[in-house]
Amino acid sequence: MSDVNTGINTKELHPEIWKLFDRYVHGLIDRRGFLDGATRYTVGSMTAVGILEALRPNYAEAQIQVQPNDSRIKTEKVEIKSPNGYGMVRALLARPANASGRLPAVVVIHENRGLNPHIEDVVRRAAVAGFMAIGPDALTSLGGYPGTDEAGAEMQRKLEQPKMMADFVATAQYVKGRPDSTGRVGAVGFCFGGGVVNNMAVMLGADMQAGVPFYGGAPRAEDVPKIKAALLINYAADDERINAQWPAYEAALKANRIAYEQFTYPGTQHGFHNDTTPRFNKEQAAVAWQRTVAHFNKYLKTT
Repeated sequence: MSDVNTGINTKELHPEIWKLFDRYVHGLIDRRGFLDGATRYTVGSMTAVGILEALRPNYAEAQIQVQPNDSRIKTEKVEIKSPNGYGMVRALLARPANASGRLPAVVVIHENRGLNPHIEDVVRRAAVAGFMAIGPDALTSLGGYPGTDEAGAEMQRKLEQPKMMADFVATAQYVKGRPDSTGRVGAVGFCFGGGVVNNMAVMLGADMQAGVPFYGGAPRAEDVPKIKAALLINYAADDERINAQWPAYEAALKANRIAYEQFTYPGTQHGFHNDTTPRFNKEQAAVAWQRTVAHFNKYLKTT
């Protein structure tokens, strides 16, 4: 993939640059740390600043899979009370336009930067697949997603983890209790959101029927027995930081007889499902989403 503004072919970047970028987007190093590190791997006219620009999400040129005005769905913005969190959380709710009767719900958890355009698109995709989908914005208390992922990540680092988790749990309880809901709830999340899904499964117990974490941090082994949801766990092949947690997580899942499937997608990096960034892998993202929908169909659409 070549960024039209920088002229950089991201497929030709040194592998260490991708590792630096992963550390940068997760707040493990700052912008200067990334630039200083990336400078060691620049060649020709390539610059560290140009590399960073090429790796950022590009929402202006991204291909939205389900447009906000798609006739197949109905969307609305809702406000959810969260007394144990930040008081109130705003969310995008989407459901099939021709749905009659009650629907199972899917909570879509964003990455560590708020409810950005990509995650809103995923909410709409879940609605097209036949679910009542909702995407909460953890940045609500700070004014909501600010328009750029970089600013969003900075804002999210200011929030308290327990209160954010309470907001996400309140969102799941909200859709579970809606009169147009069957009461069956699943959750899918990406990166930070994948870790949230794992921990929502712990916190909600039998109130959550299915979870699909994408390259998310594992819960504590001692908390795994609380999980009652069936899990579909998706990992990228080249994601050492997250994948290192899997052996202990898998052992705990097996020991407690938790229903799960796990897939590692070949030729992928952390973030491979996000089609607004150069880490996107179109083929493997499609396979992972197909499995996600099938998992929710199996565990949420049953009585």
